[in-house]
Amino acid sequence: MTENPIILADAYRGGMRQLAAGVCLITASYQGQPGGMIATAVTSVSAEPPTLLVCVNRSASLFAMIAESGRFCVNVLSADAQALVDVFSNSARRDERFQHGEWLMAANGAPLCAESLVSFECSLAKTVDWHTHAIFLGEVTAVLHPRSDAAPMVYHDRGFHQLV
Repeated sequence: MTENPIILADAYRGGMRQLAAGVCLITASYQGQPGGMIATAVTSVSAEPPTLLVCVNRSASLFAMIAESGRFCVNVLSADAQALVDVFSNSARRDERFQHGEWLMAANGAPLCAESLVSFECSLAKTVDWHTHAIFLGEVTAVLHPRSDAAPMVYHDRGFHQLV
């Protein structure tokens, strides 16, 4: 028996709230305009070649930036980055996003968060369209400023947490 699609979608969202995930800030730049979004849908695909995947809603402004520029950066956030999460999660604050935190320009042209635990510069290798989202596969071209002096930020059950 097939479950009602609305009930299944609600059950799916409820179930996924139990999947703890690291919090990343995905950034890109296109035609001189920087963009970014908070994401937990980030996964290592392979070590040879080093490849990450990120899932981006096709209605997000970052979708076009990554698709057009072919470059992006995955910034893994620490538990003390709540201010960045707050501004990048609020579309009404889009104009002030890069006024918060310390920013560098990655070699691939994407904004790089100097405060992240680690940043991965990526070159777009493949895009898979899946309903409302695009799955971007990015070959990692550089791994920058890994630090071990802070705990990662984790998202679980609609809240941000610190590992203890």
